[in-house]
Amino acid sequence: MKERFLVQGGARLEGVVRVDGAKNSVLKLMAAALLVEGTTTLNNCPEILDVPLMQKVLEGLGCDVEIEGTVVRIHTPAYLSSRADFDAVRQFRASVAVLGPLTARCGEAVVALPGGDAIGSRPLDMHQSGLEKLGATTHIEHGAVVARAGRLHGARINLDFPSVGATENILTAAVLAEGQTVLDNAAREPEIVDLCDMLNSMGARITGAGTSTITIDGVESLHPTEHTVIGDRIVAGTWAYAAAMTRGDVTVVGIAPRHLHLALAKLKNAGADVETYDNGFRVRMDGRPQAVDYQTLPFPGFPTDLQPMAIGLSAVAEGTSVITENVFESRFRFVDEMMRLGADATVDGHHVVLRGVERLSSTEVWSSDIRAGAGLVLAGLVADGETVVHDVEHIDRGYPHFVEDLNNLGAEVRRI
Repeated sequence: MKERFLVQGGARLEGVVRVDGAKNSVLKLMAAALLVEGTTTLNNCPEILDVPLMQKVLEGLGCDVEIEGTVVRIHTPAYLSSRADFDAVRQFRASVAVLGPLTARCGEAVVALPGGDAIGSRPLDMHQSGLEKLGATTHIEHGAVVARAGRLHGARINLDFPSVGATENILTAAVLAEGQTVLDNAAREPEIVDLCDMLNSMGARITGAGTSTITIDGVESLHPTEHTVIGDRIVAGTWAYAAAMTRGDVTVVGIAPRHLHLALAKLKNAGADVETYDNGFRVRMDGRPQAVDYQTLPFPGFPTDLQPMAIGLSAVAEGTSVITENVFESRFRFVDEMMRLGADATVDGHHVVLRGVERLSSTEVWSSDIRAGAGLVLAGLVADGETVVHDVEHIDRGYPHFVEDLNNLGAEVRRI
């Protein structure tokens, strides 16, 4: 039976909330465990639906995966299957992260074209091109991407766009390649740095993580490791914008504030008081937020995953905001649901113009992806009456104990 959230409007969020490990990191770290025989241990893993989905993918390849709360142990055998389970892979996008490790370790990978959120097309062209430059052959066959290779070799690779997924698959293939690989225009996201840190602790030789040029000197083999996942900057950013939208006072712990530098700077521009600490930050908004313009870009730009929260804040801000989406072409589907709630919005291509209103009006809305779902819940907090948010399984894929955290901060949200 489908679940939904009932969100009572009028809440002011106040208190402390802890952020768990990053969804956009843990799934790729789990995939990287395929590179080495033995037991890889991951700490600070978020208790979200995508982790057991990746568990199913890895177990289909021959691994034994144990999940105990926030600890995941992956026992990788000497011999792996090279065919990722189609039913599991098609459920979420991050499953494509097994492509690079399988190609490097097994010499072959057959991975179903993945599914996931309805936020636009995300082709695998750069993944395939990168592997081909490392010496693999690739093609699409029967709904799957197929890669085959003997020992991979180093190469100079320049990405057309700093794709996070392509950067990850090239990294995890190149660590076992012969010779040196230089990856130009690489993604710079903190999750890329987290992956490189784990790979280096396994014996890889990677430099330049966090910059646009990453150098990988291939090694013969790797060894198992234990690694702690970085905090989830998107979940942390969601709480930051929730505090500003509800004119609240929320302290977020478990996150490096530098990973949200621009998002927090935008909140300051909107009138919030923002204090940062070594392991978190505090956002306090005493009055109505002021309108601010946003433009999504790869890190260190404003995260596309926080675009729904920027729209939610702009919907109730004083003045007019322009939000520009440069990463995913279908992400503005969220705006239609916000307009159901009374947002004064106009979409023009990859721009949306929002003229802020004092308060939204409650109704029924539907989640189309993880971040849109969370954004709709936040919008419900600043609407009159009770808002019903449907298709909340999307939210559960990215936000552990979301309802519990909201209620601990003073909201009134029920799961039905």
